[in-house]
Amino acid sequence: MIDVRSATADDADRLAGLRWEFRSNRATPMIESREAFIARCAEWMRRELAAGMPWRAWVAVDDGAIVGQLWVQSIEKIPNPAAELERHAYISNLFVEPTRRGGAGTRLLESALAWARAHDVDRVVLWPSARSVSLYERHGFTRQGTVMELALEPTPR
Repeated sequence: MIDVRSATADDADRLAGLRWEFRSNRATPMIESREAFIARCAEWMRRELAAGMPWRAWVAVDDGAIVGQLWVQSIEKIPNPAAELERHAYISNLFVEPTRRGGAGTRLLESALAWARAHDVDRVVLWPSARSVSLYERHGFTRQGTVMELALEPTPR
């Protein structure tokens, strides 16, 4: 059974390894070795996760092992006098190990969207991979060119 939880700074090394797996299969040539990238990325992730904002992440855990992740950046809008929420969110790096797919990505996305609704996010944007478009469409995202967007309704208080 795969569980989803908020990521912590202690997860950074594993998350950086998953980031390498996600991106190294999509883009070449690589500008650095796997080891150098993981060290650099893990340092960034530790710092961002410890700060708590604007980045946060969720992990999919199977039998104690992290097998997937999703990152969200909270983007504050300039104050607005209109009846409009003042925060956007950017989803990035939704990735689940290929052998562990089959619902974990959905659970990660649902966790991030629940957080967005609870934190008065107006819109969520992302740049999907071709494979992930249907997942986002099932959750109400619409597509404009290469960008997908979801307008959220405020959570009742």
